[in-house]
Amino acid sequence: QVQLVESGGGLVQPGGSLRLSCAASGNIFSRYAMGWYRQAPGKQREFVATITSGGFTNYADSVKGRFTISRDNAKNTVYLHLNSLKPEDTAVYYCKATWNTVYWGQGTQVTVSS
Repeated sequence: QVQLVESGGGLVQPGGSLRLSCAASGNIFSRYAMGWYRQAPGKQREFVATITSGGFTNYADSVKGRFTISRDNAKNTVYLHLNSLKPEDTAVYYCKATWNTVYWGQGTQVTVSS
């Protein structure tokens, strides 16, 4: 069983930045593909970014060039750097771990508003 705990969300003005963190339990974190998803009010959860165990990354078109996913296997942590934030980025952001089984975190709220 893997537990994922997200942190770093908050209220930020348009154009601002945040860094989300997702800390994972266990000792095989490096084997997991890690991802970030988000869910805005009244909408379905959508893909944001992923990073493989080998460090390859993929992004949704809506965040490409603004968000960066990275991982620190020594700290069992995956990060999402959010830059040039827009009001439409407002959502609950969820961390996902995949290796044979899929695990989800509880989410962290990001609100972009002036």
